[in-house]
Amino acid sequence: MKKIILTTGGILIALAVVGGTIVYWTQLRGIWPAITKPEQDIVRLIEQASTSVSQPEEQATPTTTTATPKPPKQTAPVISQGPLRIPQGFSLSIFAKDLNDPRVLTTDPSNVLLASIPGKGNVVALIDTNNDGKSDETKIVVSGLNAPHGILVQCAQENICKLYVAETDKVSEFTYDAAALTATNKRVIASLPSGGGHSTRTLLPYKNNLLVSIGSSCNVCNENDPNRATIAKIDIGTGKTETFARGLRNAVFMAFNPLTGDIWATEMGRDLLGDNTPPDEINIIKQGGNYGWPICYGKNSHDTEFDKNTYFRNPCMEPFETPSYIDIQAHSAPLGLAFIPNSWPEEYHNDLLVAYHGSWNRSVPTGYKIVRHQFNANGTYEGVTDFITGWIDGEQKTLGRPVDILFHANGAAYISDDKAGVIYRLAPITNKQ
Repeated sequence: MKKIILTTGGILIALAVVGGTIVYWTQLRGIWPAITKPEQDIVRLIEQASTSVSQPEEQATPTTTTATPKPPKQTAPVISQGPLRIPQGFSLSIFAKDLNDPRVLTTDPSNVLLASIPGKGNVVALIDTNNDGKSDETKIVVSGLNAPHGILVQCAQENICKLYVAETDKVSEFTYDAAALTATNKRVIASLPSGGGHSTRTLLPYKNNLLVSIGSSCNVCNENDPNRATIAKIDIGTGKTETFARGLRNAVFMAFNPLTGDIWATEMGRDLLGDNTPPDEINIIKQGGNYGWPICYGKNSHDTEFDKNTYFRNPCMEPFETPSYIDIQAHSAPLGLAFIPNSWPEEYHNDLLVAYHGSWNRSVPTGYKIVRHQFNANGTYEGVTDFITGWIDGEQKTLGRPVDILFHANGAAYISDDKAGVIYRLAPITNKQ
Protein backbone atom coordinates (compact mmCIF):
# COMPACT_ATOMS: atom_id res chain seq x y z
CA MET A 1 0.00 0.00 0.00
CA LYS A 2 2.81 2.39 0.93
CA LYS A 3 4.44 1.73 -2.45
CA ILE A 4 1.19 2.52 -4.27
CA ILE A 5 0.77 5.77 -2.33
CA LEU A 6 4.37 6.82 -3.05
CA THR A 7 3.97 5.97 -6.73
CA THR A 8 0.70 7.90 -6.95
CA GLY A 9 2.28 10.87 -5.17
CA GLY A 10 5.21 10.80 -7.55
CA ILE A 11 2.90 10.75 -10.56
CA LEU A 12 0.91 13.70 -9.21
CA ILE A 13 4.08 15.71 -8.59
CA ALA A 14 5.36 14.89 -12.07
CA LEU A 15 2.04 15.94 -13.61
CA ALA A 16 2.13 19.19 -11.65
CA VAL A 17 5.66 19.93 -12.84
CA VAL A 18 4.80 19.13 -16.45
CA GLY A 19 1.59 21.17 -16.26
CA GLY A 20 3.38 24.13 -14.76
CA THR A 21 6.11 23.90 -17.37
CA ILE A 22 3.54 23.92 -20.18
CA VAL A 23 1.70 26.91 -18.69
CA TYR A 24 4.82 28.99 -18.14
CA TRP A 25 6.64 27.95 -21.31
CA THR A 26 4.14 29.83 -23.46
CA GLN A 27 5.43 33.01 -21.83
CA LEU A 28 9.04 32.10 -21.03
CA ARG A 29 9.82 31.02 -24.58
CA GLY A 30 10.17 34.73 -25.33
CA ILE A 31 13.07 35.08 -22.91
CA TRP A 32 15.89 34.64 -25.43
CA PRO A 33 15.95 38.19 -26.85
CA ALA A 34 16.41 39.52 -23.32
CA ILE A 35 19.17 37.19 -22.13
CA THR A 36 21.26 36.41 -25.21
CA LYS A 37 24.13 38.53 -26.42
CA PRO A 38 23.41 41.02 -29.24
CA GLU A 39 23.30 39.32 -32.63
CA GLN A 40 25.53 42.00 -34.17
CA ASP A 41 27.65 44.94 -33.05
CA ILE A 42 25.31 47.93 -33.13
CA VAL A 43 28.27 50.32 -32.91
CA ARG A 44 29.69 49.03 -36.17
CA LEU A 45 26.30 49.04 -37.87
CA ILE A 46 25.52 52.63 -36.90
CA GLU A 47 28.99 53.97 -37.62
CA GLN A 48 28.99 52.34 -41.04
CA ALA A 49 25.59 53.74 -41.90
CA SER A 50 25.30 56.87 -43.98
CA THR A 51 24.31 59.97 -42.02
CA SER A 52 21.88 60.98 -44.75
CA VAL A 53 18.93 58.93 -45.95
CA SER A 54 17.45 59.58 -49.37
CA GLN A 55 13.88 58.49 -48.74
CA PRO A 56 11.84 58.29 -45.54
CA GLU A 57 10.14 55.00 -44.81
CA GLU A 58 6.38 54.62 -44.79
CA GLN A 59 5.02 55.72 -41.43
CA ALA A 60 2.85 53.26 -39.54
CA THR A 61 -0.46 54.42 -38.14
CA PRO A 62 0.11 55.65 -34.57
CA THR A 63 -1.29 53.49 -31.81
CA THR A 64 -2.95 54.72 -28.67
CA THR A 65 -3.42 53.33 -25.20
CA THR A 66 -6.69 54.99 -24.20
CA ALA A 67 -10.18 53.83 -25.07
CA THR A 68 -11.31 57.09 -26.69
CA PRO A 69 -8.13 58.97 -27.61
CA LYS A 70 -7.97 62.20 -29.51
CA PRO A 71 -6.08 62.03 -32.82
CA PRO A 72 -2.33 62.10 -32.13
CA LYS A 73 -0.16 64.97 -33.30
CA GLN A 74 1.31 64.72 -36.77
CA THR A 75 4.44 62.58 -36.60
CA ALA A 76 7.49 62.84 -38.81
CA PRO A 77 8.30 60.17 -41.40
CA VAL A 78 10.73 57.50 -40.23
CA ILE A 79 14.29 57.17 -41.51
CA SER A 80 16.93 54.53 -40.87
CA GLN A 81 20.10 55.25 -38.92
CA GLY A 82 21.85 51.97 -39.41
CA PRO A 83 19.59 49.29 -37.88
CA LEU A 84 17.55 51.80 -35.88
CA ARG A 85 14.59 53.76 -37.21
CA ILE A 86 14.23 57.33 -36.00
CA PRO A 87 12.04 60.32 -36.95
CA GLN A 88 13.12 62.32 -39.96
CA GLY A 89 14.87 65.52 -38.92
CA PHE A 90 17.04 63.83 -36.30
CA SER A 91 20.48 62.26 -36.27
CA LEU A 92 21.59 59.39 -34.06
CA SER A 93 25.16 58.42 -33.25
CA ILE A 94 27.19 56.46 -30.72
CA PHE A 95 28.39 58.75 -27.93
CA ALA A 96 30.14 56.11 -25.80
CA LYS A 97 30.81 52.38 -26.15
CA ASP A 98 32.35 49.40 -24.33
CA LEU A 99 30.58 50.33 -21.09
CA ASN A 100 29.41 46.90 -19.89
CA ASP A 101 25.88 47.76 -18.62
CA PRO A 102 25.26 51.53 -18.44
CA ARG A 103 22.00 52.41 -16.73
CA VAL A 104 21.21 55.79 -15.15
CA LEU A 105 22.52 59.01 -16.69
CA THR A 106 23.04 62.44 -15.15
CA THR A 107 25.26 65.49 -15.67
CA ASP A 108 27.58 67.43 -13.39
CA PRO A 109 27.87 71.26 -13.18
CA SER A 110 30.26 71.24 -16.15
CA ASN A 111 27.69 69.26 -18.15
CA VAL A 112 29.91 66.19 -18.21
CA LEU A 113 27.81 63.06 -18.62
CA LEU A 114 27.92 60.55 -15.76
CA ALA A 115 26.63 56.98 -15.92
CA SER A 116 26.09 54.23 -13.37
CA ILE A 117 27.54 50.82 -14.22
CA PRO A 118 25.88 48.42 -11.74
CA GLY A 119 27.63 45.28 -12.95
CA LYS A 120 31.05 46.82 -12.32
CA GLY A 121 30.12 48.71 -9.16
CA ASN A 122 31.20 51.99 -10.73
CA VAL A 123 30.03 55.46 -11.58
CA VAL A 124 31.89 56.80 -14.61
CA ALA A 125 32.35 60.15 -16.34
CA LEU A 126 32.18 60.20 -20.13
CA ILE A 127 34.36 63.03 -21.38
CA ASP A 128 33.95 64.68 -24.78
CA THR A 129 37.14 66.74 -24.86
CA ASN A 130 36.73 68.23 -28.35
CA ASN A 131 32.92 68.62 -28.38
CA ASP A 132 32.46 66.40 -31.42
CA GLY A 133 29.55 64.47 -29.94
CA LYS A 134 31.65 61.45 -28.96
CA SER A 135 33.17 60.49 -25.65
CA ASP A 136 36.97 60.46 -25.84
CA GLU A 137 37.62 59.12 -22.36
CA THR A 138 35.83 57.07 -19.73
CA LYS A 139 36.96 57.92 -16.21
CA ILE A 140 35.91 56.05 -13.09
CA VAL A 141 34.50 58.60 -10.64
CA VAL A 142 33.92 56.11 -7.82
CA SER A 143 34.20 52.32 -7.62
CA GLY A 144 33.60 49.44 -5.25
CA LEU A 145 29.87 50.09 -4.92
CA ASN A 146 27.05 47.58 -4.46
CA ALA A 147 25.22 47.65 -7.80
CA PRO A 148 24.98 51.45 -8.03
CA HIS A 149 21.97 52.59 -10.02
CA GLY A 150 20.45 55.99 -9.28
CA ILE A 151 22.93 58.88 -9.42
CA LEU A 152 22.45 62.59 -8.87
CA VAL A 153 24.74 65.64 -8.54
CA GLN A 154 23.68 68.66 -6.50
CA CYS A 155 25.77 71.77 -5.91
CA ALA A 156 25.39 74.43 -3.20
CA GLN A 157 27.82 76.51 -5.25
CA GLU A 158 29.51 75.79 -8.55
CA ASN A 159 32.51 74.07 -6.96
CA ILE A 160 30.85 72.67 -3.83
CA CYS A 161 29.00 69.60 -5.03
CA LYS A 162 27.68 66.31 -3.75
CA LEU A 163 27.21 63.10 -5.67
CA TYR A 164 24.36 60.93 -4.43
CA VAL A 165 24.37 57.25 -5.32
CA ALA A 166 21.61 54.71 -4.73
CA GLU A 167 23.12 51.28 -4.21
CA THR A 168 21.00 48.19 -3.71
CA ASP A 169 21.16 48.45 0.08
CA LYS A 170 21.90 52.11 0.80
CA VAL A 171 21.92 55.71 -0.37
CA SER A 172 25.29 57.41 -0.05
CA GLU A 173 26.65 60.93 -0.39
CA PHE A 174 30.09 61.78 -1.76
CA THR A 175 32.04 65.00 -2.07
CA TYR A 176 32.20 65.52 -5.82
CA ASP A 177 35.10 67.33 -7.49
CA ALA A 178 33.91 68.42 -10.94
CA ALA A 179 37.41 69.46 -12.02
CA ALA A 180 39.06 66.17 -11.08
CA LEU A 181 35.95 64.06 -11.77
CA THR A 182 36.32 62.24 -8.48
CA ALA A 183 33.98 61.37 -5.62
CA THR A 184 35.38 60.99 -2.10
CA ASN A 185 34.36 61.12 1.58
CA LYS A 186 31.55 58.61 1.38
CA ARG A 187 28.75 59.11 3.90
CA VAL A 188 25.92 56.59 4.10
CA ILE A 189 22.71 58.59 4.43
CA ALA A 190 20.24 55.74 4.79
CA SER A 191 20.08 51.97 4.60
CA LEU A 192 17.61 50.36 2.20
CA PRO A 193 15.92 46.95 2.24
CA SER A 194 17.56 44.46 -0.10
CA GLY A 195 17.33 40.82 -1.04
CA GLY A 196 14.81 39.10 -3.26
CA GLY A 197 14.03 40.62 -6.63
CA HIS A 198 14.08 44.17 -7.97
CA SER A 199 17.46 45.39 -6.77
CA THR A 200 17.70 48.68 -8.68
CA ARG A 201 17.24 51.93 -6.76
CA THR A 202 16.67 55.27 -8.48
CA LEU A 203 16.86 58.82 -7.09
CA LEU A 204 14.90 62.02 -7.61
CA PRO A 205 15.53 65.30 -5.75
CA TYR A 206 12.50 66.48 -3.80
CA LYS A 207 12.73 69.76 -1.90
CA ASN A 208 15.50 69.09 0.66
CA ASN A 209 15.07 65.35 0.41
CA LEU A 210 15.74 62.47 -1.93
CA LEU A 211 13.07 60.18 -3.30
CA VAL A 212 14.24 56.63 -3.88
CA SER A 213 12.31 53.84 -5.59
CA ILE A 214 12.40 50.49 -3.80
CA GLY A 215 10.92 47.61 -5.78
CA SER A 216 9.12 44.59 -4.36
CA SER A 217 11.02 41.52 -3.20
CA CYS A 218 8.82 39.22 -5.28
CA ASN A 219 6.66 38.93 -8.36
CA VAL A 220 3.44 39.15 -6.37
CA CYS A 221 3.05 38.72 -2.61
CA ASN A 222 2.09 40.41 0.62
CA GLU A 223 5.38 41.99 1.67
CA ASN A 224 6.68 41.39 5.18
CA ASP A 225 8.71 44.59 4.92
CA PRO A 226 6.44 47.65 4.50
CA ASN A 227 9.34 49.54 2.93
CA ARG A 228 9.28 47.34 -0.19
CA ALA A 229 7.21 48.24 -3.26
CA THR A 230 7.40 51.92 -2.34
CA ILE A 231 8.93 55.25 -3.15
CA ALA A 232 10.66 56.43 0.02
CA LYS A 233 11.55 59.97 1.07
CA ILE A 234 14.94 60.44 2.71
CA ASP A 235 16.05 63.54 4.59
CA ILE A 236 19.54 64.26 3.26
CA GLY A 237 20.77 65.74 6.52
CA THR A 238 19.40 63.28 9.05
CA GLY A 239 18.78 60.17 6.98
CA LYS A 240 15.23 59.95 8.31
CA THR A 241 13.28 57.74 5.92
CA GLU A 242 9.53 57.55 5.45
CA THR A 243 7.21 56.11 2.84
CA PHE A 244 6.22 58.68 0.22
CA ALA A 245 3.99 56.40 -1.89
CA ARG A 246 3.21 52.69 -1.79
CA GLY A 247 1.67 49.92 -3.87
CA LEU A 248 4.33 50.31 -6.59
CA ARG A 249 5.69 46.92 -7.61
CA ASN A 250 8.77 48.27 -9.37
CA ALA A 251 8.71 51.98 -10.18
CA VAL A 252 12.25 51.99 -11.49
CA PHE A 253 12.42 55.54 -12.93
CA MET A 254 10.91 58.88 -11.94
CA ALA A 255 10.79 62.35 -13.51
CA PHE A 256 9.22 65.75 -12.92
CA ASN A 257 6.62 67.05 -15.37
CA PRO A 258 7.98 70.55 -16.14
CA LEU A 259 4.50 71.99 -16.74
CA THR A 260 2.83 70.81 -13.55
CA GLY A 261 5.68 69.89 -11.23
CA ASP A 262 4.08 66.47 -10.69
CA ILE A 263 6.22 63.38 -10.23
CA TRP A 264 5.75 60.76 -12.93
CA ALA A 265 7.01 57.19 -12.65
CA THR A 266 7.13 54.12 -14.82
CA GLU A 267 6.09 50.84 -13.23
CA MET A 268 6.49 47.23 -14.27
CA GLY A 269 3.45 45.03 -13.72
CA ARG A 270 3.55 41.50 -12.36
CA ASP A 271 4.45 38.42 -14.38
CA LEU A 272 2.74 35.10 -15.17
CA LEU A 273 -0.77 36.31 -15.92
CA GLY A 274 -0.42 35.87 -19.67
CA ASP A 275 0.90 37.87 -22.59
CA ASN A 276 -1.39 40.86 -22.17
CA THR A 277 -2.13 41.11 -18.45
CA PRO A 278 -1.52 43.14 -16.41
CA PRO A 279 -0.50 46.38 -18.12
CA ASP A 280 2.74 48.11 -17.30
CA GLU A 281 2.03 51.64 -16.16
CA ILE A 282 2.90 55.30 -16.03
CA ASN A 283 1.74 56.80 -12.76
CA ILE A 284 1.48 60.32 -11.40
CA ILE A 285 2.87 60.03 -7.90
CA LYS A 286 1.25 61.86 -5.01
CA GLN A 287 2.53 61.81 -1.45
CA GLY A 288 0.56 59.28 0.56
CA GLY A 289 -0.79 57.57 -2.55
CA ASN A 290 -1.41 53.83 -2.78
CA TYR A 291 -1.05 52.53 -6.35
CA GLY A 292 -2.58 49.13 -5.77
CA TRP A 293 0.09 46.44 -5.90
CA PRO A 294 -0.18 43.56 -5.14
CA ILE A 295 -3.99 43.44 -5.20
CA CYS A 296 -4.78 45.92 -7.99
CA TYR A 297 -3.27 46.91 -11.32
CA GLY A 298 -3.97 49.30 -14.19
CA LYS A 299 -7.25 51.18 -13.91
CA ASN A 300 -7.89 49.56 -10.52
CA SER A 301 -8.43 46.07 -11.90
CA HIS A 302 -8.44 43.32 -9.29
CA ASP A 303 -5.72 40.65 -9.36
CA THR A 304 -7.64 37.38 -9.31
CA GLU A 305 -4.91 35.74 -7.24
CA PHE A 306 -6.43 37.61 -4.29
CA ASP A 307 -9.94 36.73 -3.09
CA LYS A 308 -12.20 39.79 -2.99
CA ASN A 309 -14.40 38.11 -0.41
CA THR A 310 -11.70 38.46 2.23
CA TYR A 311 -11.99 42.27 2.20
CA PHE A 312 -14.65 44.40 3.87
CA ARG A 313 -14.70 46.75 0.86
CA ASN A 314 -13.71 46.63 -2.78
CA PRO A 315 -9.90 46.58 -2.50
CA CYS A 316 -9.45 48.32 -5.87
CA MET A 317 -11.39 51.53 -5.54
CA GLU A 318 -10.64 55.25 -5.49
CA PRO A 319 -9.83 57.16 -3.35
CA PHE A 320 -8.17 54.31 -1.47
CA GLU A 321 -6.10 53.09 -4.44
CA THR A 322 -4.92 55.32 -7.26
CA PRO A 323 -5.35 53.92 -10.79
CA SER A 324 -2.64 54.17 -13.41
CA TYR A 325 -2.50 57.30 -15.52
CA ILE A 326 -1.41 55.50 -18.70
CA ASP A 327 -1.58 51.76 -19.33
CA ILE A 328 1.19 50.20 -21.41
CA GLN A 329 1.33 46.86 -23.24
CA ALA A 330 2.06 44.18 -20.64
CA HIS A 331 5.72 43.19 -20.23
CA SER A 332 7.08 46.17 -22.20
CA ALA A 333 9.27 46.94 -19.15
CA PRO A 334 9.14 50.76 -19.18
CA LEU A 335 12.22 52.34 -17.65
CA GLY A 336 13.63 55.83 -18.26
CA LEU A 337 11.24 58.67 -18.99
CA ALA A 338 11.95 62.27 -19.94
CA PHE A 339 9.80 65.20 -21.01
CA ILE A 340 10.93 66.83 -24.25
CA PRO A 341 12.30 70.35 -23.71
CA ASN A 342 11.52 73.48 -25.73
CA SER A 343 14.92 73.29 -27.42
CA TRP A 344 13.46 70.61 -29.69
CA PRO A 345 11.08 71.34 -32.59
CA GLU A 346 7.78 72.80 -31.42
CA GLU A 347 5.64 69.79 -32.33
CA TYR A 348 7.53 67.75 -29.72
CA HIS A 349 7.32 70.23 -26.85
CA ASN A 350 6.33 68.68 -23.51
CA ASP A 351 5.68 65.25 -24.97
CA LEU A 352 7.13 62.33 -23.03
CA LEU A 353 9.76 59.88 -24.23
CA VAL A 354 9.82 56.50 -22.49
CA ALA A 355 12.32 53.67 -22.94
CA TYR A 356 10.67 50.25 -23.19
CA HIS A 357 13.46 47.92 -22.12
CA GLY A 358 11.70 44.90 -23.59
CA SER A 359 9.98 41.75 -22.38
CA TRP A 360 11.54 38.54 -21.12
CA ASN A 361 8.41 36.48 -20.41
CA ARG A 362 6.00 37.14 -23.25
CA SER A 363 5.52 34.51 -25.97
CA VAL A 364 5.89 37.22 -28.63
CA PRO A 365 8.44 39.76 -27.37
CA THR A 366 7.35 43.37 -27.02
CA GLY A 367 9.07 46.63 -26.18
CA TYR A 368 12.72 47.08 -27.19
CA LYS A 369 12.03 50.64 -28.33
CA ILE A 370 11.52 54.24 -27.31
CA VAL A 371 8.05 55.67 -27.62
CA ARG A 372 6.62 59.18 -27.60
CA HIS A 373 3.58 59.79 -25.42
CA GLN A 374 1.82 62.84 -26.82
CA PHE A 375 -0.07 65.65 -25.10
CA ASN A 376 -1.92 68.66 -26.44
CA ALA A 377 -1.25 72.27 -25.43
CA ASN A 378 -3.48 71.84 -22.37
CA GLY A 379 -1.59 68.76 -21.21
CA THR A 380 -4.35 66.33 -22.19
CA TYR A 381 -3.06 62.91 -23.14
CA GLU A 382 -3.56 62.09 -26.84
CA GLY A 383 -1.81 58.80 -27.51
CA VAL A 384 1.49 57.09 -28.15
CA THR A 385 3.66 56.51 -31.21
CA ASP A 386 6.94 54.71 -31.75
CA PHE A 387 9.91 57.07 -31.68
CA ILE A 388 12.98 54.83 -32.04
CA THR A 389 12.69 51.18 -33.08
CA GLY A 390 14.96 48.50 -34.49
CA TRP A 391 16.57 47.00 -31.39
CA ILE A 392 14.65 43.79 -32.15
CA ASP A 393 13.73 42.32 -35.53
CA GLY A 394 10.96 40.05 -36.78
CA GLU A 395 13.05 36.99 -35.99
CA GLN A 396 13.34 38.05 -32.34
CA LYS A 397 17.02 38.87 -32.68
CA THR A 398 18.12 41.81 -30.57
CA LEU A 399 20.82 44.43 -30.86
CA GLY A 400 20.21 46.25 -27.59
CA ARG A 401 17.79 47.32 -24.85
CA PRO A 402 17.24 51.03 -24.10
CA VAL A 403 17.26 52.06 -20.44
CA ASP A 404 17.52 55.76 -19.53
CA ILE A 405 16.89 58.99 -21.43
CA LEU A 406 18.58 62.26 -20.49
CA PHE A 407 18.16 65.62 -22.19
CA HIS A 408 21.44 67.52 -22.12
CA ALA A 409 21.98 71.28 -22.03
CA ASN A 410 23.41 71.00 -25.56
CA GLY A 411 19.97 70.00 -26.89
CA ALA A 412 20.74 66.33 -27.48
CA ALA A 413 19.10 63.35 -25.83
CA TYR A 414 21.40 60.66 -24.47
CA ILE A 415 20.11 57.09 -24.24
CA SER A 416 21.77 54.28 -22.30
CA ASP A 417 21.68 50.67 -23.53
CA ASP A 418 22.69 48.03 -20.99
CA LYS A 419 22.63 45.15 -23.47
CA ALA A 420 24.85 46.71 -26.15
CA GLY A 421 26.95 48.57 -23.57
CA VAL A 422 26.62 51.92 -25.33
CA ILE A 423 25.16 55.39 -24.98
CA TYR A 424 23.46 56.91 -28.00
CA ARG A 425 23.25 60.60 -28.84
CA LEU A 426 20.06 61.78 -30.58
CA ALA A 427 19.65 65.39 -31.69
CA PRO A 428 17.51 67.47 -34.04
CA ILE A 429 19.51 68.15 -37.18
CA THR A 430 18.83 71.87 -36.78
CA ASN A 431 20.79 71.81 -33.51
CA LYS A 432 24.53 72.23 -33.44
CA GLN A 433 25.95 68.74 -33.81
